[in-house]
Amino acid sequence: MKKTKRAKFYAKVPARQWTDWQWQVRNRITDVKRLREVFPQISDEDADDIQKVLSRFRMAITPYYASLIDINNPHCPVKQQAIPSGNELHDAPGDMKDPLEEDRDQIARGLTHRYPDRVLMLVTDICNMYCRHCTRRRLVGERDAAYSEKVIAAQIAEIKKRPQVRDVLLSGGDPLTMSNRKLESILKRLRAIKHVQIIRIGSRSPVVNPFRITPALVKMLRRYHPLYINVHFNHYKELTPEAVAACTRLADAGIPLGNQSVLLRGVNDCPHIMKKLVHELLMARVRPYYVYQCDLSMGISHFRTHVSKGIEIIEALRGHTSGLAVPTFVVDCPAGGGKVPLMPNYVLSHSDDKVVLRNYEGVITVYEEPHIYGTVCGLDPACQDPTYHCDFGPARLMRNPKMAIEPKLRKLDSD
Repeated sequence: MKKTKRAKFYAKVPARQWTDWQWQVRNRITDVKRLREVFPQISDEDADDIQKVLSRFRMAITPYYASLIDINNPHCPVKQQAIPSGNELHDAPGDMKDPLEEDRDQIARGLTHRYPDRVLMLVTDICNMYCRHCTRRRLVGERDAAYSEKVIAAQIAEIKKRPQVRDVLLSGGDPLTMSNRKLESILKRLRAIKHVQIIRIGSRSPVVNPFRITPALVKMLRRYHPLYINVHFNHYKELTPEAVAACTRLADAGIPLGNQSVLLRGVNDCPHIMKKLVHELLMARVRPYYVYQCDLSMGISHFRTHVSKGIEIIEALRGHTSGLAVPTFVVDCPAGGGKVPLMPNYVLSHSDDKVVLRNYEGVITVYEEPHIYGTVCGLDPACQDPTYHCDFGPARLMRNPKMAIEPKLRKLDSD
C-alpha cells in the first residue's frame, strides 16, 4: 500500500510507533510551541492569533493528519479544518453555545431523545482531533476523558425504559477513541435490549487517525450487527491510502459506512470538489449520506456558506452522476428543530390530474396522475401496528385531519 508522506518533523518516527493509534493520540499537536516545531513557516502574527484562540477553544491534531497539511497553501482544506484561525475569536449574530439544543432534550446526561424512535448517546469527550468547525465545542475537549461507568449505566437504564427507541447513535467526542474493552461493554449492553434494533457509531477516526481501525477492533465490532458507522470526510484530500484501507477493513466486516460532510466555506463549498469527493467515497465503499449546512456554533461563522450553496451542489450532482453518489443536503435547525432536507425544486406545477416536472437537463415534462386511485393503506397488518404510526407533525395530520399544529414562541439561549 502506498503511504502518505509524513511531515518532515516526523520523518524519523519508527513505523511501529507511527501506525500505533494510541501513539498518534499521545503525540497530538496541542500547543503553539509544537505546532511551530512541525510547521516553522507559521508567522509570529499567526502564532499570536492561535494562542488567543487556544484560551477559548482547544487544539489537537494527530501527527498523521498534520502530515496532510500543505502549510504554504492558504487554501489547504486540511489546514483549514485543523489549525486554529483568528476568525474563531469573532462571535457572529445568531451564534449559540448549543445551537441544536441537545442539552435541552437530554433525558440523562449525554443522552438526547429528540426523534421518536432514536437517541443520541454521547459516551466520551475525547476526539483524535478537535475540528475547527465542531458543533459541540461546548463539550468536546473540555476534559480528556470518556464518560464514567455511572453515566453510561444511567444512559442505558433510560433507553431500557423507552420501548419506542429502536436506534441508538453513539457519538461524543469520538467513540472509537475508547478502548475496545470499554466500547464493547457499551455495545454488549445495548444489544441485550430487545427493542434496540440497530446501533450506529459516529466517528472521524478513519479520517484523522486511520490506524485506530485495527483487526482487533473490527473483529469486536462485527459481533454486534446490525451495526453502522458514519464517517466524516469533508474533502477528497482526506481519502489517503491509509484512510481507504481503514474503510475497507470496516466494510469487509459487513459494517455499512455512510459519510456525513459539513459544507465549509473555503474547504468544500464547490460542486466540483464535492463531486470528486462523493466519487472517491464510493470507490472506498462509503455511501455519501448527508451534507450538513454549517451550524450556528460559536466561533465558526467564517466557515458558513449561504444555504443556496448547498442547493447548488445538489443541483450539480442529481442526474449528473449516479444516485448512489448524491447525499441529502440538510439544515440541522436551531432550537432543536432537527434535520430539514433541502434540494432544488423539480416540481414546476400541478393540477388535479397532472404534475409538471423538470429534470437535471432542464427538460420539462408532464406526469399524468391516475384518475381512480385506491390505496393498500389500512389493509396491510403493518397499518394496524402503532409502532409504525406517526405521532408528530404534519404526518400525523394526514392520519387525523381534525387536528391542528399551533406554533409557540420561545426565547432561545444564545449564551
